[in-house]
Amino acid sequence: MQPHLLGNEFTHLEFPRRVQRKELGKKMLYRDFNMTGWAYKTIEDDDLKFPLIYGEGKKARVMATIGVTRGLGDHDLKVHDSNIYIKPFLSSAPEVRVYDLSKYEHGADDVLILATDGLWDVLSNEEVAEAISQFLPNCDPDDPHRYTLAAQDLVMRARGVLKDRGWRISNDRLGSGDDISVYVIPLIHGNKLS
Repeated sequence: MQPHLLGNEFTHLEFPRRVQRKELGKKMLYRDFNMTGWAYKTIEDDDLKFPLIYGEGKKARVMATIGVTRGLGDHDLKVHDSNIYIKPFLSSAPEVRVYDLSKYEHGADDVLILATDGLWDVLSNEEVAEAISQFLPNCDPDDPHRYTLAAQDLVMRARGVLKDRGWRISNDRLGSGDDISVYVIPLIHGNKLS
C-alpha cells in the first residue's frame, strides 16, 4: 500500500514466476495487493525489479533477505547492500483466540495441540485430531506420561520414515524437514476452575 517504502529496488506486484528481461513487452499474469484474482499486463522495466516477497512456503523471503517469521523482533534489519528497513513490511501482531475452559466439561482425551509449523506444514488439523483420537484412548488414563507420548507420536508422524527418496509420511507425501515441537495440553484440568 506504500510502494515508496520499497526504495525503487523492489516491485510490489506479484507474478507467477520471476520476470526475465527477454519478456519485456510480452503479457504475463500478475496481481496487486488489492486484487482478488489475477489479470494480464504488459511487462515493463519496473516489473524486472525483485519482488517484495519471493518464493513459496518455507522458502518465501521478504525483500530477498529474511523469512517472514524470522524478522518479527529485528527492528534494525536492512536489505543487503541498501538502506531499506524491513520492519515496515512485517507485522508482530499475533492472532489470538480465547477459549474459556470453565464453560465446558472436559474429558481426559480433550486436549489442545500447540505445535510449530514443522507439524502443521505436513499434517492437517483433521489428521492431527484423528491421530490424537486414536492414540489417547489406547493409553492408561492414569499414566502421567500419556500426553508426552501423544506429542512424541505426532512428531514421528510429521517426520515420517526414511526411504530412498527422503523422509516420507502417509500417502508417500514428503515428511517435515523443519524443526518439530509439539505440546499436547490436557483440558481436563480446566474443570477445576469452575
